[in-house]
Order: sequence, then structure tokens, then C-alpha cells
Amino acid sequence: MRSLRIATFNLENFDETDVGERPSLDERIALMRPQIERLRADIVCFQEVNGQERAGEPRGLAALEALLAGTNLEGAELISTRTQMDEVFDQRNLVVASNLAVVSSAQIRNELVAAPEYRRLTADPPDTEARVVGIERPIQHVVIDVGEDGMQTELLHVINVHLKSKLPTNIPGQKVDNFTWRTASGWAEGFFLSSLKRMSQALEVRWLVDQILDVDIDASIIVAGDFNAEPNEVPVLAIRGDVESTGNGDLAPRVLVPIEQTIPEPSRFTLIYQGQGEMIDHMLVTRNLLGSYRGSEIHNEILHDESLAFAVDRKFPESDHAPVVAEFVTV
Repeated sequence: MRSLRIATFNLENFDETDVGERPSLDERIALMRPQIERLRADIVCFQEVNGQERAGEPRGLAALEALLAGTNLEGAELISTRTQMDEVFDQRNLVVASNLAVVSSAQIRNELVAAPEYRRLTADPPDTEARVVGIERPIQHVVIDVGEDGMQTELLHVINVHLKSKLPTNIPGQKVDNFTWRTASGWAEGFFLSSLKRMSQALEVRWLVDQILDVDIDASIIVAGDFNAEPNEVPVLAIRGDVESTGNGDLAPRVLVPIEQTIPEPSRFTLIYQGQGEMIDHMLVTRNLLGSYRGSEIHNEILHDESLAFAVDRKFPESDHAPVVAEFVTV
């Protein structure tokens, strides 16, 4: 048997910086590369990876490649979300890094679930008809052969997600500045729209999982990433599909299991917000992977609470998320 380690890590707006801007990319790499080394991962689902421009070349992942240099993931295949121009997005890409053979990859955004439409009540000027509620980020589906040394094919479906944050969606005419709303109703409607986006993504993930299982009920699937929702919140429950939720025992083979449950509760958090630990980065697996599951880790010892000191997106060189890593064995 051999070990197979799979991780998820939101790198928090990981990018190159202008001269004199701090924290610089080098400063971030100096602190974050040891986090990558500690993962010892064969496969990592990254979120919030920004793209970089180089003259005469399509936008690429130079910053991420610099972070991975000197680690066991240097030279790993990097599968990223991409624009219609076939280059990585400027901001907040999903990237799967794999030392194992990638069989196929796809990105999905409102292809399985139509984008919802909604007429905003508090917009100024008001909406005269329903508008499409756009989803900012796709979900990513990568199929990887985790069979040993190419001797046998053993497919693993890795679904990398970054669901919409809980920050309220902007409503025209309702913001004084980035942090101040004109009315409580406008704030509430913005919060509702963000929840609608998050659930639309969660439904599309669940639909994708069921499509894979319709073809092969024994398929091995991992859904990993930043869910922006805690374990018992609806987006996570929707993707899990627990029998307690559906009331249908025949659906038990389709349930996704949160591996974080094997981590002691005091250590079960990946973000600190206003002094409270929150578990919003998850790894959900099909039941058939439980037999080879050996344990999980959350590397949260030095997380900072960025919500208290500064109301800005950047402050510390490290990410504000802790990585999660799970270990399996393969025959």
C-alpha cells in the first residue's frame, strides 16, 4: 500500500505585487512555502490564485509556480479555471495541482443549473424586470488516475469549489462606500443575493456528483474547497445529501461524508472571524473512500483574525484560511 495525501487551501488573493507594496510576493512565499511543504500532498485544490501577465504570453500562474518551487509540488500539473480566451482569470482562479496523471478536466458555471433571475426591490433606480443573478466563479471537475505507477487505472473525481462569500452583493444606489449601506433593507437584499448565488453553486455541485454516480455508483469522488459555509449550513448539507435530509435510505450510497468529523472539535476550524473559529473549508468524500481513509489535519495554529484589526482584504502575509489535508492509502 502507498499513501495518498489530498489537500485544500485558499491562498487568499495570491498574486505578484507592485514595487514597494507589502506584503510582497517574496514575503508571502517565505511564510507560506513551509505550509505547502508540510502538506506533503500529492493533490491540492487551491482557491484564490490570481493570474500574472507576461509580454507576448497568455496570462499564467507565475506566482503559484514560484510558491511551489522547491516543494514536492514543483513541476506538478496545474489545472486552472480559464477564460474564453484560454488563459487563466486575472483573479481568484481555482487550481488543482497534481503529481498524478490528470485524465480530464472541466469547469462548470450554470451549465447544469440555470442562473437564477431576480428583480431587486431596493435598487436605485429600481429594476423593471428580473435580472440574471450571475455566478462569479465556476466549479472545477478534474479526473485523476491515482492507480499506482500506471500499473492499474483507479480514477478519482476531484471537484474543487469556491462558493460565494457571505459578503452582501452590491445593490445599485444602496452603498455609501465599501463598508456602509444606506438602508438595512438594501443590506438584507444584498445578503439574500449572495445566499442565492452560494446555493446555486451548491446545487450545481450536487447535480454534478449525482451525474457522476448515475454513470458509476462506485465512483470515487472528493469535493473540496472553500464553501463559505459551516458544516450544518444549507450549502454544505445540500452537497452532502444526508439520508436525514432526504428521508430516503436508498440514497445512502450517494451521501458525501465530511472528513473533518474525525478531527477533535476544538481544532475544527479553518478561519477566525471576530474571535470565533469557523469551519468553512471542507473535504467531502464518497463512502467508498472511507475504507482507505487514515485521517485528517487542519494546519490552523497561526491563523490571524483579520476581521478585528483592519477592515481590509490584505494585512498579513499568510492566508487567512488554514489548509486541510486528508490521507488515504491505495493498494
